[in-house]
Formats: sequence, C-alpha cells, structure tokens
Amino acid sequence: MTTTQPVTGGLRVVRPNERLEELCSGAMLRQSGIAEQTVGAQKIWLGYVELGPGLVSAVHHHGEAESGIYIISGHAQFFAGEQLGEGQEAHAGDFVWVPPHMVHLEMNMSRDEPVRMVVARSTQAALTFNLPTPEGWQPPAI
Repeated sequence: MTTTQPVTGGLRVVRPNERLEELCSGAMLRQSGIAEQTVGAQKIWLGYVELGPGLVSAVHHHGEAESGIYIISGHAQFFAGEQLGEGQEAHAGDFVWVPPHMVHLEMNMSRDEPVRMVVARSTQAALTFNLPTPEGWQPPAI
C-alpha cells in the first residue's frame, strides 16, 4: 500500500515529501513528521532535523517542552546553559535529552557529512525560541 491517507484505526505513514518545514534555529533544517498539522497528533511532536557539515544552530530553547533527540548519523557537539558552558558529544546511535527551558545549540563536528536526527517533543506547540549568542562565545574549531 502506498497511500498516505489514514487507514484502519487512523494509522498514517508520512513520507519525506510530506514533512512540513518548521521554524528552525539558524542553519538547521527542521521538519515535522508526526504533528497536529500532518496527522492530527494531539500529544506528541516527532520530526526530522539536519545540520549540514561544519554548521552550528542558533542558540535556542523549546520553552516548556522536553525534547528527545536520536542521532541517526553524524557527530554532533551540544552546548548548553546560559553561557553555553556545558558541552557534550553525541554520535550515531546516541540519544540526547534536553530539559524544558534549557538554552542550547547543536554543532556538526564534521566538515564532510551532515548530522541527521529524529527529534521528539512533549508538546504540539512549535516552541522554538531563538536567542542571541552569549557575548564572547565562539564554536570550537573542527
């Protein structure tokens, strides 16, 4: 079956070309897959995020939403905290949890390959709050 229309019980397959562009953070691509706008979801948001080679997202947080991130491929560095002083690496197969209101950014540590991620959020609201980069903060050299 290749249809994308709801089937028995409301089950739905969302194909890559059916994802919807979301408010992104800087150079990041963010698309909703499972969301109110795509399938009528009421309690979860699940999407695809990609960060190109050597790129850094904008500094941001997601308000009251908890975020769970699964790294499909690539090598990312996550920086968190008001001054982005906490850094942690994440590789393919890793899960990353971002608590509500946690200021953070993602950085692709590869010059050649994108970082591809699946992101889940605990709210349907498109809660993305981009913030100014803390004064004096510079991403590490790759």
